[in-house]
Amino acid sequence: MFESGASHTERPLLLLVNAMDQQTRGHLLESVARNHRVWLFTDQPPEWERPYVLGHTVVDTLDPHMMITAARPLRPDAVVCWDETRVLPVAHVARALGLAGIDPDVIRTCRDKHLTREAVDAAGGPQPTSTAVSTLAEARAAAERTGYPVVVKPRAMVGSTGVGLARSRSELDTLFPTTQSLTMEEVRERFTDPVLVEEYLDGPEISVDTLVWDDEIDPLYVARKELSPPPNFEEIGHSVDRADPILEDTELREALALVHKAVGLTRAWTHSEWRLTSRGPRLVEINARSGGDFISYLGLLTTGIDAGLAAAELALGHRPVPGTANHEAAAVRFLYPEVETVVGRITIDHDRLPPAIKVARVLAQPGHVLELPPASHTGRYAMLVAVGGSAAECRSALDAAEEAVLLEPAEQVRR
Repeated sequence: MFESGASHTERPLLLLVNAMDQQTRGHLLESVARNHRVWLFTDQPPEWERPYVLGHTVVDTLDPHMMITAARPLRPDAVVCWDETRVLPVAHVARALGLAGIDPDVIRTCRDKHLTREAVDAAGGPQPTSTAVSTLAEARAAAERTGYPVVVKPRAMVGSTGVGLARSRSELDTLFPTTQSLTMEEVRERFTDPVLVEEYLDGPEISVDTLVWDDEIDPLYVARKELSPPPNFEEIGHSVDRADPILEDTELREALALVHKAVGLTRAWTHSEWRLTSRGPRLVEINARSGGDFISYLGLLTTGIDAGLAAAELALGHRPVPGTANHEAAAVRFLYPEVETVVGRITIDHDRLPPAIKVARVLAQPGHVLELPPASHTGRYAMLVAVGGSAAECRSALDAAEEAVLLEPAEQVRR
């Protein structure tokens, strides 16, 4: 795993902004807390985080000015964040405190999908045709120029929230109003042209977690995505194979170098998403943080590379040191209901889980409404992780493990 550059006696004080959920990010905080003292900035009093932190401050973690005021008396050695919605305000905090970190303008270029497209386009990088629009009429015109099918996505959301495929003008007319009006409490960016209409890219989708250090671009691991059928692009699973040949693909490596240079990332851990099209790799988006959806845990299982410790080292201005490889492959799968469902009870029969299953967790509690895209992206009710000699072995184990997970709707439980 990545190891801290400081001795245990020095134990730097890290200011961590929003640890996120325990199910998919808890391993990051656990790693950081073993080598550092951690002070947590959080919007709500901590719960599961308490054993890992020295103390906490309840503060609006989307407001950089409030965080700067609260942080000054603490005199932290670094500010750490792996939450996509908060990496920009955290960049402002680090700069105000004179600490190592990524330039806020660079973070803004990555967060704003339209600015990303402009920067990569200026560098001649491989990506889809993209147009920022504000009205249905503009969206129709952009789609006609681009040619159907087109991808319609919000400019400022996270993950695959609000992303959809329009195969015709009528589908665009149906999809656009939902995308245009989409908001999230944790996303405060607002744009005059809030929607992107983009060329549809063929081929499988991957993500690449990369360490950037000055002129060196080191792809650490690739996650192969498992997506829901069109018209939505819900990420329902990922698999990481340590020996994935795409890691040595010259064309992808050149594209990674070009894109990182175009957006201005020089010292960072990045998570970029790509389509492997018939014309070569094409950029979907790039983010200045480690991969979500438990991808960082898959990377830890297969390569020994600890994204939490790496984030801490980068925030301290140190270059992370690679770790020792473990399993050959690992995969995660998120379970969804076939239709919108109110949870009554979720049970996992651990005796029926295959030996290859490393993690089996319930993600939704009784009474939770499992909504499906495009209405919402809150439909996950369980998560399974498998390890094995190949990604195919992992997927087979996950297929079998699904039979051990039972979702009972509320109306069935009440009866």
